[in-house]
Amino acid sequence: MSWSNYEVRLLKDHFEGQLFFDESQSARIAKRIYATDASVYQVKPAAVAIPASSKDIKRLIQFAIQAKTGLIPRGAGTSLAGQVVGDGIVMEISSALGKVISLNKKEKSVWIEPGIVRDDLNKHLASADLFFGPETSTANRALLGGMLGNNSCGLHSIVWGNVRDHILETRAFLSDGTEIHTQPLTREEFYHKTTLQNLEGKIYREIHRMLNNPEIQTLIKDRFPKKSLKRRNTGYALDALLDMQPFSPEGEQFNLSKLIAGSEGTLAVVHSMKLNLLDLPQPEVALICIHCHSLQESLQANITALKHPILASELVDDYILSFTEGHPNFEKDRGFIEGKPAAILMVEMRADSREELDRNVSNLIQDLNQANQGYAYPILWGTDIAKGWDIRKAGLGLIRNLEGDTQPVNLIEDCAVDPSDLPAYVAEIQELLALHETKAAYYAHAGAGELHIEPFINLKSPEGIKLFRSILAETVEILKKYKGSLSGEHGDGRLRGEFIPELMGKEVYSLFKEIKHVFDPQHVFNPGKITDSPAMDTAFRFTDQKATEPSYYFDYGVWRNPLGLAEKCSGSGDCKKTSLSGGTMCPSYMATLQEKDSTRARANMLRQLLSSPAEETFSNPDLHEILDLCLSCKGCQTECPSGVDMGKLKAETLQQSYLKSGVPLRTQLIGNFPTLQRYASYVAPLYNFLVEFPLTASLIKVAMGFAIERSLPAVQFTSLETWFKRYAKKNPQQGLKNGLVYLFADEFSNHNEVPLGQKTIKLLNRLGYGVEIPSDIISGRSFISKGMLVEAKALANSNVEKLQALISTDHPLIGIEPSALLTFRDEIPALVDANKRAQAEALKPNCLLIDEFIAREFKAGKISIDDFHGKQQKILLHGHCHQKSIAGLTATRIALSIPSQYEVELLPTGCCGMAGSFGYEKKHYKLSQQIANLVLFPRLLNKPIKSIIASNGTSCRHQIKDGIEQEGLHTAEILYNALK
Repeated sequence: MSWSNYEVRLLKDHFEGQLFFDESQSARIAKRIYATDASVYQVKPAAVAIPASSKDIKRLIQFAIQAKTGLIPRGAGTSLAGQVVGDGIVMEISSALGKVISLNKKEKSVWIEPGIVRDDLNKHLASADLFFGPETSTANRALLGGMLGNNSCGLHSIVWGNVRDHILETRAFLSDGTEIHTQPLTREEFYHKTTLQNLEGKIYREIHRMLNNPEIQTLIKDRFPKKSLKRRNTGYALDALLDMQPFSPEGEQFNLSKLIAGSEGTLAVVHSMKLNLLDLPQPEVALICIHCHSLQESLQANITALKHPILASELVDDYILSFTEGHPNFEKDRGFIEGKPAAILMVEMRADSREELDRNVSNLIQDLNQANQGYAYPILWGTDIAKGWDIRKAGLGLIRNLEGDTQPVNLIEDCAVDPSDLPAYVAEIQELLALHETKAAYYAHAGAGELHIEPFINLKSPEGIKLFRSILAETVEILKKYKGSLSGEHGDGRLRGEFIPELMGKEVYSLFKEIKHVFDPQHVFNPGKITDSPAMDTAFRFTDQKATEPSYYFDYGVWRNPLGLAEKCSGSGDCKKTSLSGGTMCPSYMATLQEKDSTRARANMLRQLLSSPAEETFSNPDLHEILDLCLSCKGCQTECPSGVDMGKLKAETLQQSYLKSGVPLRTQLIGNFPTLQRYASYVAPLYNFLVEFPLTASLIKVAMGFAIERSLPAVQFTSLETWFKRYAKKNPQQGLKNGLVYLFADEFSNHNEVPLGQKTIKLLNRLGYGVEIPSDIISGRSFISKGMLVEAKALANSNVEKLQALISTDHPLIGIEPSALLTFRDEIPALVDANKRAQAEALKPNCLLIDEFIAREFKAGKISIDDFHGKQQKILLHGHCHQKSIAGLTATRIALSIPSQYEVELLPTGCCGMAGSFGYEKKHYKLSQQIANLVLFPRLLNKPIKSIIASNGTSCRHQIKDGIEQEGLHTAEILYNALK
């Protein structure tokens, strides 16, 4: 494996995409973040390439042949068996090759490039009333190329099938760089292929020689998994080819595409594919959540359910359910759970009419009752169905919330048996695990006979590594008894490939090696996967080594340190969904669609550095580069099922680096924004002139590193605190009917948006609440966002000391600006000294946003619809990122809906792209606008006439004003204006 600089230059001269072959910073970063996937493995690649066209793919193949190196095709990088981990050239097939080429509605087929996301494809197809069926739990970021490579299945595979069922044709490159077109062939066309004097012809001749042999036919029939098992992806799909003409006279026409499906990029590189499509599913749908006393009871219920017209039967055990309790994103979805089930079997049914659906649901529940299977059967309808499925789909990430180094591992999770054999198979696995004193999580595809069983193993210990091998080896012996499949949909990769001979026999394994050799004699394509795999207990991503640890500023609780928090990243890629899927995480990735800008990449980089004693960690320029585009939006804190809080890790990294190199002047100026604004307020007219007059404003922006396009915030001559003291003298705050509350005059409301603060106080007064403002409380948000944790920690301690005796349930602290108030519920408890942590925790539930408080009081009957006028008004609500992550927007919708004729629409806008000073900075301005233009700006530019934009974040309102010259109003302003 070697190449010269000259050879690389020649490649670059004709390459349209991106190449990372040298030791530049961008290449160093790429090689680290592409060293792993969602598996337990990690191998640093020799280089990384991101082709922009099929021509680029061909050039890379030719380069790899000449360099005698492996070429590793990679999609979203969510593979669980190490399929895209290796020391060759990682070739990411991503959004640059993500087009829909053509749609044939009549034929119900579509030609696509492999870099399109599965869910995004279906959004494109929706207008034609068609969809692509196979859907992994990662469908909002999984690429069709990767799904083809793994022969992905998904929740509804018992009806909608797998990718092999729906792949019609491919256009692909073989290992010598020649292009082939795979499609259904008549007998005559098949035999014509065998006459071709090239690699394609040789492949067809060898397949014919192999499968035309009666002994081999018998071998395949005897050694492959049971025919009744749909999830059968061990090795290469020779059994599928054997069922076709000319080997089965009554079979389908021969189609080499079926072999490419599930081949994990080891046989060919597909650059376009034709897929079969389905009509949109029946409109009436119900999700029956069968609560069971035991895991075995749920598996018996699964067999009962399969006798009915169901589309899916998915299991979630009590271990996964336990991690939804108190989870910032999933606690709200738990309303359907009754008692403490050992397992819930989620069964989906559909029908053309509600009457038919009710009848089918009733019949199923009746059969379950008669069999004494389950103790509760709550049914989810409409939008509530997503609550059940979201919990199920998040299983992989949720189980990464286990404390300590013993973690659930992907090992036997992809083993599959006939569904009727599942209860007995699982019982034997439980006995095996009990002998090893090992616990496990159980979830997923019960209806297809593939229960994801993830044992808890410490891969940082020699004992754990030994156990890792033993459990898989012993599971293979159990699988043999049931004629099961080693891999159902996650693939063999480098994890299970080693055990194929044990399960299917050396003769079948030899056939697989022959197939690999005829397709790829030089082992260019993804070497070491399926065949000739390296030892499965080597090259782990986790290590017991760690860098020298400093004293940290945040308390990391049970995760102990930044390494513990970074290691929670499972690699499942939830942070790689596109803006079409909605949500906040991860705004930088949504804009650039580059792996390096994802939360996963940042966590991987930090984990690798913190696990390497020989490397510089917090001052590492590569780490700072990859963290630079993190907006600290907090989306990952909630939307990542594992809760990897990258904003927290970024702030800690910056502070640790400042200890060595000092705090840059511009960073100090931004961090000290509240103090500077207070000083500016003393000379407000002069300051406002300077920031508004074009010449002086430009000079200030240049000096601060801000974008010229930005407008600078003006200050008020009179602060909110000063104004309130005068106001309170004329309007006594004691004795109002609903009691006294404390208003947090945050650093933004106190000096920049004083009129908003005034309206908030007047609103509270009109609603019967007296107000007090605790003096000199600064949230520290500007310090935290710039990593100045020394200063933020001092403020946190001071705030807790001042507020602990004032704030209670009856006298809450009410905030206007989400990013400021929510520090009391997020960062402050983790920043304060240990002896103040209990007081900080006690403050959390009594620190409320104004909309949360109003919604609470409305529910309690203290605020009435009659307090507001009845004029009709449409409101478009854009949520602040921190509020969506920590507090949610339910209370905001309730508060804004109190006026009887107010209609609130929550926009699926994600992050606005401003993120405090981030969007101000010149180096981030372009990205900030890209993010806003994904959803927010287009949606607001098409808003109904006379509708109001509700936006609680001062940064969000500023972005809307600068970007599209529209005005966003805070909830408090809207409600104040709605008072009678």
